[in-house]
Amino acid sequence: MTYTLCALLGAALLGLDQWVKQWTVSRFAAPVPPNLYWTADPARELLPGVVELTRVHNYGAAWSSFSGRRWLLVGLTSLILLAVLAVLVRRTVRHPLGVLAGCLILAGGLGNIVDRVRLGYVVDMFHFQFWPSYPVFNVADICVVCGAVLAAVYYLWFYEKYDKKGGPHGDADAAPR
Repeated sequence: MTYTLCALLGAALLGLDQWVKQWTVSRFAAPVPPNLYWTADPARELLPGVVELTRVHNYGAAWSSFSGRRWLLVGLTSLILLAVLAVLVRRTVRHPLGVLAGCLILAGGLGNIVDRVRLGYVVDMFHFQFWPSYPVFNVADICVVCGAVLAAVYYLWFYEKYDKKGGPHGDADAAPR
């Protein structure tokens, strides 16, 4: 049941990511030379003083790292997603928090891969007004970051007790030898 609910949530978030990106593309002008990244349209406030909407074409990963290496990013992201998918399919992770983390990472990774393969770049739209040096991001990025944080929480506090190989509850409850 947990796997089904998390998979449905992941599919819904993937759909939301693609819808928000399409909405952004339809509402903001495409970037034009000499600036191939930022739209010429002014940003619009979403939450005044906190988040604004804009349109950015990101040809790399976070902070435009690996910019211009489209297929390397597609390949690396695909390998990571296959590893996460293998962990979920093999039911190595059974705790709901770990399953949710994996589904969020899959949804976000797929959302950005779709853009990279289809467009050659990722469409980003959210920008923190109070943190000007922070990169512009999208729904898929939010999914990946939240999934990674939840995965760390799961691993640090729940993996040992619920999913580590050993007895029915891992080795955490076993007597020391």
